Amino acid sequence: MPEIPSAWTTFSGQHLLEAAAIFLLFVGVLLVGSRWLPGRNVAGRPDVNGVSRTYKLNGLALFLIVMLVAVLADVFDLISLSVLHTHFAELFVVANIFAWALSGVLYWQASRGQSESPGLWRGVFFGRQLNPTWFGVDLKLFSYRPSLIALALFNVSFAVVQYDTHGGLTLQMILYQAFTLLYVLNYFQFEYGMIYTWDIVSERFGWMLAWGDYVLVPFFYCLAGWWLIDTTDSWPAVAAAAICVLFVVGFCMFRGANEQKHRFKQNTETSIWGRPAESLDGRLLVSGFWGVGRHLNYSGEICVYFSFALTTAFSSWIPYALPVWLTALLWHRSRRDDRRCRAKYGDLWERYTRRVPHALIPRVY
Repeated sequence: MPEIPSAWTTFSGQHLLEAAAIFLLFVGVLLVGSRWLPGRNVAGRPDVNGVSRTYKLNGLALFLIVMLVAVLADVFDLISLSVLHTHFAELFVVANIFAWALSGVLYWQASRGQSESPGLWRGVFFGRQLNPTWFGVDLKLFSYRPSLIALALFNVSFAVVQYDTHGGLTLQMILYQAFTLLYVLNYFQFEYGMIYTWDIVSERFGWMLAWGDYVLVPFFYCLAGWWLIDTTDSWPAVAAAAICVLFVVGFCMFRGANEQKHRFKQNTETSIWGRPAESLDGRLLVSGFWGVGRHLNYSGEICVYFSFALTTAFSSWIPYALPVWLTALLWHRSRRDDRRCRAKYGDLWERYTRRVPHALIPRVY
């Protein structure tokens, strides 16, 4: 069985310094690109303080440029993306240090202009600033970029290692690469919708979000890719087809539901599934996925994560740790969303729950 600890057995001080240089160069290039690369300027939703910010949406162009340069550099032997695999443990350590350092700097930055403090631990963990900005770049939106682009680069590095080691790519690896690349690509295509999400509008930026962006997503979402490097067994076509169906259904629910909600918020007279959008008092959408379940975007996301893990078959329980944990997290978030919406909408939310009684699984739960 393939084992992740091999990355840790080669852990060294030299690799740690190299990883720090790689990490800081990577984040620095993305920060400069986010600042200077052309992009569409879009006004976000007013935050809890009533302030509306303008965001430059150039994440898709930045993602495509970085991926193209990295792949071409590997093809022409200028660099090898396998370095991300060999330095994975050191990069993990550097990313954790960076997340803590960033949180501490943001706390210190906020404390200079605020007389009241929520306490050191709470202030660092949850953050004190709603929308910290450095060099004209909103850090909260920016941090999704190194997060997801690093995830894509790690995944490609696993494919490079498998090809170099075994002389080709397995069907499992090809499917995994297609699923994860589409997942990341679609995030950046939908970046215009992300500026209206709860995280961007209402969450303060502290260790919780920083660690999620710089550590959790790039280093844990790619666990399935580790197990595929040395998995060379042939795969039955029916298994591949079933996992493809799971991914496509989950992806359509996940992104489709978010897209429908975004279009409705922008224009309540929009069409959904070929018909005029139906709503309750023009506020709560009951068309499309939102008329089938209250949180099908979460259900779809869970299906997508399980499709990643299922490409490894059942060689280990570790690739399933992430989707199981995310299932619990999204279930809990759906409960919190219901409580928040009940407090916000009152009787209107009760009408909505009677109209759409199930949250995550239609006709079941």
